Amino acid sequence: MSETAIEELFRTARHSCRHLETRDAYALDEDYREWAAGERFDPAERWSWWGELVSATVARGVSVQRARIVSEPLSPYVRYEYELTSPHNIKAGEDVRWLPRRQASALALPGNDFWLFDNGSVLFNHFAGDGTMTGEELVTDPAVVRLCASAFVSVWDRAVPHDQYQPF
Repeated sequence: MSETAIEELFRTARHSCRHLETRDAYALDEDYREWAAGERFDPAERWSWWGELVSATVARGVSVQRARIVSEPLSPYVRYEYELTSPHNIKAGEDVRWLPRRQASALALPGNDFWLFDNGSVLFNHFAGDGTMTGEELVTDPAVVRLCASAFVSVWDRAVPHDQYQPF
């Protein structure tokens, strides 16, 4: 995700910023490799730009929600995300929920992760098979926005709040 594009969309959001994640792994970058090697760090300190962006957005009265569809047992990468969610996402002001993949089978979902802003635009995130981000695509087509809004609500309504989710 390009910091410039996402920052602009967050700064202009008026009501909501909603993120749907559907992958069991993303790029295995240096941060992940450190965590996998047992080296823990403060994500709020390491990725302060994100915490500041989300905090400022929430302070303006905009809700920031993140829903993750995950396979169980969790992949090592999703365990990493889970461990960092409270000190990073929740601390910044995000509301995060988890939906076990087996409970998503009957849902109509877009083929890519996305951010939905004010139910008016969608920023799709495109990834290579190894989880490396290959690009973004901003879409305002009303039919695509409706599909993503409906998908997000369907996932959100079934998902478990972070503080209640028990990964295995």
